Amino acid sequence: MQLTHNGRTALVTGASRGIGRASALALACAGVQVIGAARRTALIDELSEEALAGGGRAILSVPFDMQERGTGAALAKEAARLAGGVIDILVNAAGGSRPLTLDDAAAEWEDAMRVGFFAPRELTHAVLPGMRKNRWGRVITITGTSEPQFLSASTPAKAALHVWSKGVSLEVARDGVTLNCIQPGRIRSEQLMRKFPTPEHERDYAKGLPMGRVGEAEELAAAVLFLASAEASYISGTVLPVDGSFRRFAF
Repeated sequence: MQLTHNGRTALVTGASRGIGRASALALACAGVQVIGAARRTALIDELSEEALAGGGRAILSVPFDMQERGTGAALAKEAARLAGGVIDILVNAAGGSRPLTLDDAAAEWEDAMRVGFFAPRELTHAVLPGMRKNRWGRVITITGTSEPQFLSASTPAKAALHVWSKGVSLEVARDGVTLNCIQPGRIRSEQLMRKFPTPEHERDYAKGLPMGRVGEAEELAAAVLFLASAEASYISGTVLPVDGSFRRFAF
């Protein structure tokens, strides 16, 4: 089956690194006009050159800091301007883990929820009217586990994303717009690789994973590419793990 992305535009947050970077590249190489948003726009410009070298389209860059309030609407407006119209595909890939303690200040928790939930919610709500008007849209949000393994502000934020995404999917289902979440497992990223100062450390860690290795961002980007396609039109309101069977719960 060949996936269809013809004539589509996409906005990918966190496009400077990791899953966001791999997703932006995959979409650009599939012929999608991609606008990448991140604080480090120079890295997106480098990614654009890689996309062009691989036969894909250039990736436009726009600065975006999730910690700043009210930036979602401004980003959606600028991305639509750069794309020359409505954003068809939104990939919320910015964010990261945020371990906190019981003694951390309330402001720390509020900031973590801002980055982990409120910012992607605001951005999504800003692009949805255009999608609904065009009667076509894809929103894919990279989340994480909602099963607490330790105290982290990211866990309730990700759980909120799951419930919110499901609720919104019900509201826009008749408009041809889908919302889905992807739960990464142990995917290679800057954050994860900081834990492994040497290849030996990574190999020792990987022995405890079901597949005996960490996942690659490109493997998760393949799921993004599918969910963003025309062929995924009847998949909405789901939470899809891409984790190499890391989680041991069947339901």
